[in-house]
Amino acid sequence: MPARRPPTPTTVREIGRASWSGTLRIGLVTFPVQAFNVVVPEKEIHLHQLHAACDRRIHYQKVCPVHGEVPKDEIVSAYEYSRGKYVRIEPDELDELRTEADRALRIEAFIKPKNIDTLCMDGRNYFLTPQKEEAREPYGVIYRAMVERDRWGVGQILFSEREQLVLVRPYQNVFLMSMLRHCDELRRAQPYEVTIPRSSDKTVKLAEQLIDNASEDTFDFAAYGDPYRAKLKELIDSKIEGKKIATPPAEAEPEVINLADALRKSIALPHEGRRQPPRRQRRGKRAS
Repeated sequence: MPARRPPTPTTVREIGRASWSGTLRIGLVTFPVQAFNVVVPEKEIHLHQLHAACDRRIHYQKVCPVHGEVPKDEIVSAYEYSRGKYVRIEPDELDELRTEADRALRIEAFIKPKNIDTLCMDGRNYFLTPQKEEAREPYGVIYRAMVERDRWGVGQILFSEREQLVLVRPYQNVFLMSMLRHCDELRRAQPYEVTIPRSSDKTVKLAEQLIDNASEDTFDFAAYGDPYRAKLKELIDSKIEGKKIATPPAEAEPEVINLADALRKSIALPHEGRRQPPRRQRRGKRAS
């Protein structure tokens, strides 16, 4: 039976403003792309700081020790080359330093997915899409080739005024660009390594059985909501409506038992599998 061919990528429906635009370069292959942040900002709940005496917002002002508060158009960038002495750097001077090559995402190498340490990922992800119609063909060719070879690309990009290491991989018919941390930004594991005590083979086998019982062939991350955000949203809505939320009773602390017994009792528990989506999670009842 012939292998199923990966789908040809198409331009995703662009929502919002691109966080970055430039060219993707692999050897002599170059085509324009743009990056859209994966995170939906509307899903975040932001709390503001107020003055308790009057409920007015706390402001963070930029102040000069000589002239007081300074407007944004009077603030410039500068480098301190000796104590108290600065050289100003104008925005157009920074722009002149950047060539077209600096505005490119350069793929330096392709690696097997298993060879990337997830510790290097800093949590920022962007959908990388073709910027122009003529970019769709090279975009699709590279995408299909990476799927066929099961390879991810590692490259560099000038992003947010700094040289950034990135990982580019096929993801649901679009390239996903993930920001990586440099090795010198990460702590080594050595100071934190734990001396593993010798346990009986029987106890380890019980642990293996517990893991086997809770293992799943597929895992749906979408089923894992943010219960704290849901509770915070409910608290905010209730306070706006002048209502109170009844606090659910605290769960009893688990009984302290020895490791082998804890493993046996855990194995006997039914495996709940995937969590329910947020809308099905239990909430405290409102009390007027």
